[in-house]
Amino acid sequence: MIYYTPYSTTIKTKQIKKHNNKLKQANNNNMISSIFYKEWIKTRRIVWLCLFISLGFVVYALMRIGRIIELRDAAHLWEIILTKEVVFIESLQYIPLLLGVLLANAQYVPEIQQKRLKLTLHLPVNQKKIIITMGAYGLLCLLAIYLLNFVWLWIYLQQVVAPEFTSRILLTAMPWHIAGILGYAFTSWICIEPTWKYRVANSLFAVGFIRFLFLNKYPEAYNSVLWLLILLSILFVGFIWISVTRFKTGKQD
Repeated sequence: MIYYTPYSTTIKTKQIKKHNNKLKQANNNNMISSIFYKEWIKTRRIVWLCLFISLGFVVYALMRIGRIIELRDAAHLWEIILTKEVVFIESLQYIPLLLGVLLANAQYVPEIQQKRLKLTLHLPVNQKKIIITMGAYGLLCLLAIYLLNFVWLWIYLQQVVAPEFTSRILLTAMPWHIAGILGYAFTSWICIEPTWKYRVANSLFAVGFIRFLFLNKYPEAYNSVLWLLILLSILFVGFIWISVTRFKTGKQD
């Protein structure tokens, strides 16, 4: 006959709880992977389109620089950068913002129009984790495209201009790409919002804030506030949860 002491019973209970927690964590991880895969299937065409649009405008900007060097020389290019307050990649200015808005619409408009969001929020995973996972997917796609932009620009520029000019051009492009992250965050927030009154108010706020990033046309004009803009971008990414909360409570026009 086997006798169980209170101590051995406690150990066995702890082992069962530990095993159950591991199973729960594994299920959560599988569910999060499934959400990532679902988002990829839903948006893969838009992601590839964004990549090709971005690449096309980067190539155009670099061809413009190459044309100037071919017609004159690199020294003439440097002189223009110094005296004319231009960076020769102005054609890229609104592209990151366009990509952010496109991707957010591709992600969240079907969730609302086809009433998928309610089903998604009823998955056996913490609702905040679901929304964070969906947002993380979109941001990772955008950041990967933006990183490729900077890599392609850096590889070419460091061959034709001094490091100081390369830095000047890339830092000038930073606020444009931050605007792209903000465009994604604000569009997600607006798409999930269940009432038109708040959608309009949110849109006005978003347009007003993003416009600030394009007011000053001078190179490196936003260098002193770049870190503040990055922190604000992280804050605004969380605004989508406000709309999700209103959606869950049944707010409607």
